[in-house]
Amino acid sequence: MDFLLALAILLVVAKSIEWLFEKAEIHPIIAHVLTGILLGPFTLGLIEPTEELGVLARFGLIMMMLYMGLTSNFSAIAQNTKKAIVVASLGVAASFILGFLTVEYFGKGTTAAIFVGITLGNTAIEVTSGILVKERVKREVSSILMGAAFADDIMAVYLIGIITAMAGGSLDALSFGILTVKIFAFIAATLLISEYVFKRAKWFYSIVRNLNVFFTFTLILTFSLAIIAEKVGLNQIIGAYLAGLTISRLRERKDPLVVTRIKLNELIEDLQVVLTEFFIPLFFIYVGLMFNPPLASISLALIAALYLAAVLGKLLGCGLGSRLFGLGWKDSILVGIGMGGRGSLELAILTFGLTTGLIDQVLFASVVVVSMLTALTTPLFFKTYIKRAKA
Repeated sequence: MDFLLALAILLVVAKSIEWLFEKAEIHPIIAHVLTGILLGPFTLGLIEPTEELGVLARFGLIMMMLYMGLTSNFSAIAQNTKKAIVVASLGVAASFILGFLTVEYFGKGTTAAIFVGITLGNTAIEVTSGILVKERVKREVSSILMGAAFADDIMAVYLIGIITAMAGGSLDALSFGILTVKIFAFIAATLLISEYVFKRAKWFYSIVRNLNVFFTFTLILTFSLAIIAEKVGLNQIIGAYLAGLTISRLRERKDPLVVTRIKLNELIEDLQVVLTEFFIPLFFIYVGLMFNPPLASISLALIAALYLAAVLGKLLGCGLGSRLFGLGWKDSILVGIGMGGRGSLELAILTFGLTTGLIDQVLFASVVVVSMLTALTTPLFFKTYIKRAKA
């Protein structure tokens, strides 16, 4: 099929399904992935995951990571730093252990088990923030949820570096130590520069005032950090995420006229239209197009076990972490439920794992289904639990 025709069909179908799902308050990621599964090789076979679509999807992934960084609030974690880090760490650890043991039990191999454990460890901050917009909870609960979700993202950046090293085939103790130093040095150097450039430097004000210049600067910084990240042995999406995160620190800038915050919001609004309506959907559609496991090899037991590992990992880890800091059992469980959603970053990691051969089509398809299920059920569980707790 002609590339432009295929692109047009994919976008029209994706946005149509998204519109239908929006009425039922279902996350748009599910609509986009389902579009790829429906039109791709697994179901109708109308459109193949071609190289041209892959290039657009890869660009969409980089821009998605930039957008995630821009919309992150770096200062959110400062409100409950210790609580957020502990809650996030326990949630990641519990999810990793349960995911690892599940994949090992089904005989998929240690490398695949490590990869899936890492993938399940992250929380989708877009799902968590979407829940908090719709549901009223205590301020302490919401700040822990957002802080822990943000800390999850930072941990995911580190774990993506580990996954990249796994794909290279060398991850002995020395290599692991060197990689850890490189990852934290890169993150620390980037955030340190952001402290003095985006938060304090007076000369940067002239760039921010002109939105066209600011937009161009953002793109240059994104691709520069993506290239640097790749050169030091990390993944490009780490650089793209850090670019957005550092620019988001303009919110912390002391500006009596609030010009920097206004310009940052204008930049995000302008980016949001083209990203959320074109590039980001294309990435998730491409994930659906890559979904093509042999029908006979699909294991409902594996999907169910991985789903339980994903949900229980966050419920136990994040819930107990919250309880350690004195939250009541009801609020602790609420935190555990709220941290259960998976989404965009998990699908990005999965795509990387499939293309590098760390996982096969069966595991890829299984975890894609699990991610979609958690994005669908987490808001429902959260809303239902709040109603029952109030009753």
